[in-house]
Amino acid sequence: MADNRMMAQMLSKDGFIAALDQSGGSTPAALRLYGIPDSAYGGEVQMFKLMHEFRVRIITSPAFNGQKVLGAILFERTMDGEVKGKPVPTYLWEDRGVVPFVKVDKGLAAEKDGVSLMKPMPDVEPLLQRAVKRAVFGTKMRSFINLASQEGIAAEPRRRKINQCHSLSIEPPERLRSKSTTR
Repeated sequence: MADNRMMAQMLSKDGFIAALDQSGGSTPAALRLYGIPDSAYGGEVQMFKLMHEFRVRIITSPAFNGQKVLGAILFERTMDGEVKGKPVPTYLWEDRGVVPFVKVDKGLAAEKDGVSLMKPMPDVEPLLQRAVKRAVFGTKMRSFINLASQEGIAAEPRRRKINQCHSLSIEPPERLRSKSTTR
């Protein structure tokens, strides 16, 4: 279970949050950037196995520790995986001192009222239940704000449910900036 030490780390220490939450859509391109051609795997299962191995190399690096890396955002398959015989979130916290988060979005929906909110995610409840069982501290989701619209921003009811399950939610709104709005 997530504990007060995780909250203290997130509130008081200097460092960064590592994004290890890349999901299926852009994974082939990422693997190609690391020299792994599409022909090296025969489908999604093998692709995600390679990506998990890649993430394990990152997580087990001596430099990947709570002195520099405060937290790590995990793709749900990574959260469900193992490192050195332990669940990834357990390994991150107990062995590396890194606070685990899980990505809880499936991309952005079309813009409405100046805001692109998360696409529907009917399986969010089971994901949250698994995350709580694995002592994941918080969640990460996103939105894209194109206009200052209270109606558009307030239209995301899942945030309330997600925030009830976890200690901390990272909700980075992305904002379109044009030359006319930059100062």
